[in-house]
Amino acid sequence: MPSDNGGPWGGGGNRGGGGNDGNRGGRRPPEPQIPDLDRIMQKGQERLRVLMGGGGPGGGAGAGGGPRFSRGTIGLGLLALLVLWLFASFYRVDTSEQSVELLFGKYYETGTEGLNFAPWPVVTREILPVTVENKEDIGVGRGGSVDQGLMLTGDENIVDIDFQVVWNISDPRLFLFNLAEPRETIRAVSESAMREVIARSRLAPILNRDRGIIAQEVQTLIQEILDGYESGVNIVRVNFDKADPPPEVIDAFRQVQAAEQTRDTLEKRADAYANKVVAEARGQAAQLLEQAEGYRAQVVNQAEGEAARFLSIYEEYAKAPEVTRKRLYLETLERVLGSVDKIIIDQAAQEGQGVVPYLPLNELRRNAAATAGQGN
Repeated sequence: MPSDNGGPWGGGGNRGGGGNDGNRGGRRPPEPQIPDLDRIMQKGQERLRVLMGGGGPGGGAGAGGGPRFSRGTIGLGLLALLVLWLFASFYRVDTSEQSVELLFGKYYETGTEGLNFAPWPVVTREILPVTVENKEDIGVGRGGSVDQGLMLTGDENIVDIDFQVVWNISDPRLFLFNLAEPRETIRAVSESAMREVIARSRLAPILNRDRGIIAQEVQTLIQEILDGYESGVNIVRVNFDKADPPPEVIDAFRQVQAAEQTRDTLEKRADAYANKVVAEARGQAAQLLEQAEGYRAQVVNQAEGEAARFLSIYEEYAKAPEVTRKRLYLETLERVLGSVDKIIIDQAAQEGQGVVPYLPLNELRRNAAATAGQGN
């Protein structure tokens, strides 16, 4: 009996006869049994089999020979199905996303930001990031094919171009239904648009100053083509990163560019010198014309003045001939003798009386004039 064995394991726990102070009878208290892991798993499988309509622990059927379903089991199963259906039907749309709901695979409506309800499996949804900027790198240095960035210019030169197209989704419905391969389509359209613009341009402006204009023109052209496809794609910008001659001819091209720059410099210097010489010649010609015009006006005015003076003198002469004749005589003497170096003496000195004839009057006048000039 268990009392004789001294516990569930038999043999007793205190053969030395001492015994526990709390158990004077020599029997040990029953120790807690550790559950077996295999047994726990077996019980779980049996319970699951019961819930699924199987038999009892022995695997047999019920009293009627068929599966037994209780109301609790059915309710628990329906509740689990409802939870799973709600979990599959509700979805959330972030601020950077838009959703497209499909009714049996056909467009139904566009979901709004926040929590949305689409009864699965009748209505499914596709969530697309619409504000994320996607980038397509095109060109030899961008990991594309070798000839992808080589393009022919309008003046029959070859240029190696690397550029980047940045785009996002503007209409999720069009993007989802009208583009089978969005990235491949955008890359093909971008490369075609760039080749078209480069084919209309000359090489020198592409390499020097027109990159911004070309990038804007390419962006507009790409957007027009994609809008014609009804792709639902918005081109944010086109980054024109590099435009160089092919590596095989870059040294020769640089020499040609240097020669062209030297030619342009010399042409500008020649044009500047020509403009300077022409301007000086035109200035001198204008000056001579003005001087001739002034001389002509002076001579004409002087002649007209002399004629008017002569006519006025003639009129006065007609009125008083003697007075006019005497006035003309005196004016003529004044004009003639005004510039003559002369000395006037009285009659007494002229007859030899006095000392005036013996003085060097001319020399005295010259010395007096020179002294006066130095004093000034």
